Amino acid sequence: MSHSMRHRLIVGLDLASVADAEAMVETLGDTVSFFKIGYRLAFAGGLDLARRLKTAGKSVFLDMKLLDIDNTVAQGVESVAAMGVEMLTVHAYPKAMAAAAEAAKGSDLTLLAVTVLTSLDDHDLSDAGYHDNAAGLVLKRARQARDAGMGGIVCSAAEAESVREIVGPGMAIVTPGIRPAGGDAGDQKRVVTPAEAMAAGATHLVVARPVIAAPDPAQAASAILAEMAVAED
Repeated sequence: MSHSMRHRLIVGLDLASVADAEAMVETLGDTVSFFKIGYRLAFAGGLDLARRLKTAGKSVFLDMKLLDIDNTVAQGVESVAAMGVEMLTVHAYPKAMAAAAEAAKGSDLTLLAVTVLTSLDDHDLSDAGYHDNAAGLVLKRARQARDAGMGGIVCSAAEAESVREIVGPGMAIVTPGIRPAGGDAGDQKRVVTPAEAMAAGATHLVVARPVIAAPDPAQAASAILAEMAVAED
């Protein structure tokens, strides 16, 4: 997987329609080469868009957060691998990850374990019945993902350094909840800047609203890339 700076910024196409997403891709032009498609767009025709983006030479991250019985997860992963996309998320439950990793063998698909959503904090986890706090649960699931043979971890950049110590140098660390310096956190509770995320050891940053809702999306993406580059200097 290429780790050039441009390939390390993933723009979330969190838009209502394929037409809106295609317009955003065109607006961003060569500034961005990697795009995330989540539930909203996937259910509005985004899977066909993913195939078209691949044909156009773009990279695609399907954020489907798979979780089901083993056989169903495995079959879903096989179908996604056949699409040729770069990344797919699976909730970090041990049996689901093991089934997904087995199904992805022999493909170029990077499976990402979703540890704890960046919209959740310790209070939210307690309400959901978890005894671990957010940081502890992230680390537990990172160990399980490593042992299951996953290709990477999705976590807040606040936990990226600790996760790297657990998973070693070979796994991707993909961090959502990124907000440019001075930006609005929105509904995210555990956020960091692009430079902070890179310094913490993230391999890829996922950014949606700060780019797609900006008056000039291409300029906003370029500014984020510049912030990322600061951490590399």
